[in-house]
Amino acid sequence: MHVSLVCLTKPVLHGYFRSSCSWRVRIAFALKGIEYDQVPVNLIKDGGQQLTEEYTTLNPMQQVPAVEIDGTTLSQSLAVIQYIDETRPGPRLLPADPKKRAQVRMISDVIASGIQPLQNLYVIQKIGTEKVQWAQHFIDRGFKALEPILKETAGKYCVGDEISMADICLVPQVYNAVRFKVDVEQYPTIKRLNQTLVEIQAFKVSHPSCQPDTPSDLQT
Repeated sequence: MHVSLVCLTKPVLHGYFRSSCSWRVRIAFALKGIEYDQVPVNLIKDGGQQLTEEYTTLNPMQQVPAVEIDGTTLSQSLAVIQYIDETRPGPRLLPADPKKRAQVRMISDVIASGIQPLQNLYVIQKIGTEKVQWAQHFIDRGFKALEPILKETAGKYCVGDEISMADICLVPQVYNAVRFKVDVEQYPTIKRLNQTLVEIQAFKVSHPSCQPDTPSDLQT
């Protein structure tokens, strides 16, 4: 009974409207049709609310997201997404086929390990005046690797014709590329996939422009 009652409790997402990693989790919740509560963690206000003692108890890495779910707290967006996929009904976020599943994980890791951490807020703040050029360099470097991979794996979506964790990772990264004025036209497969995905409702409702903590001047 205790387990079932815990599972009935809505998950709580501690995140930031423009955080790629928080956005990934929001997309996954939306795709699975999971209701959840949000607790905003402003990464800029007061020097960064993620640095407070209270938040550090949730996520010792002092990063977003942190997700309270089923009586535990999880961080790292890919771990959260895979937990959601393994414990909740709804469309699969990782394919049943082992080869396709490995491809999804490969693409997700290229983005989540090889691109996004090098242009996230913490790193950019350390770079100083060259932050835009720094971000452009590492996004371009990652997209040059990602484009030929996706040419091989993509159908309608990143891996075949089913939405997966790879797509969940791609859209926030393209959003960041546009923010940092990377020329996405150089990457036609990435551009095509992103254009398809951003029209899907789960990606629209999770967009940074329409979150509880989105500043009024950025809301749409």
